[in-house]
Amino acid sequence: MIRIGLLSDTHSYLDDAVFKHFENCDEIWHAGDFGNLEVADKLAAFKPLKGVYGNIDGAEIRLVYPENLRFKCESVDVWITHIGGYPGKYSPQIRAEIYANPPQLFICGHSHILKVIYDKKISCLHINPGAAGKQGWQKVRTLVRFSITDEKIHDLQIIELA
Repeated sequence: MIRIGLLSDTHSYLDDAVFKHFENCDEIWHAGDFGNLEVADKLAAFKPLKGVYGNIDGAEIRLVYPENLRFKCESVDVWITHIGGYPGKYSPQIRAEIYANPPQLFICGHSHILKVIYDKKISCLHINPGAAGKQGWQKVRTLVRFSITDEKIHDLQIIELA
């Protein structure tokens, strides 16, 4: 079993509460718009970090983190990208690939809107953790925590930051 702490859209702000909420996680995944390398470095010093760059991220982030990250976690095929859309409205950059070769877990950020949707058409769980940073129009900052065991994604929790 692997416990994941998932966040996105920190926009150069990292709430200290993230470390408390992710203390029992094995890995942290960031779905883009770190804002600066300092945020990524603090997360990576705390737990193993996987992440992608977002549209606001500059060259220093883009040298370290890819636009798309596809990998296996336990036996689950995971795809993380920043601008991905959501079931029925996937972004043009990924639409053809997600339908041709769907992952089991698709994670994106960008919208600042927390969404957890199962896409029955491609048998894929879509998660957007919302925004953990202070930049943007969202009223509530959010994180997501979940576990993966073999091919099962379970114990998903939504966390609201004060």
